[in-house]
Amino acid sequence: MFTPKYPPQDTAPAPTVYSPAPYVPAPYVPAPAPLPSTQASTRPTVQLTPSSVLALAAVGGALVLVVGAVLVSMLLAVAITAASVAVCAVTVRSILRSDSR
Repeated sequence: MFTPKYPPQDTAPAPTVYSPAPYVPAPYVPAPAPLPSTQASTRPTVQLTPSSVLALAAVGGALVLVVGAVLVSMLLAVAITAASVAVCAVTVRSILRSDSR
């Protein structure tokens, strides 16, 4: 049932044999010499003036303050949540102990 079934050998197509074309070398053509590059770059150059450096420093400082405030607020939220869970655990434990007495 799981053995492969092959077609009879006489129905298989005959292999086609291609004869390679005779090798004819291409004539040698030397490559042209590269031209010296004298074109100016089209990319804009960044020029930092004292006012732009001051603006970049102010933006960087503001970004650091905002990220720091977000991280501190997340840490504070985790601390408040942990404290409230601890208070709830102590309260539930106290209620369960008073019922058993």
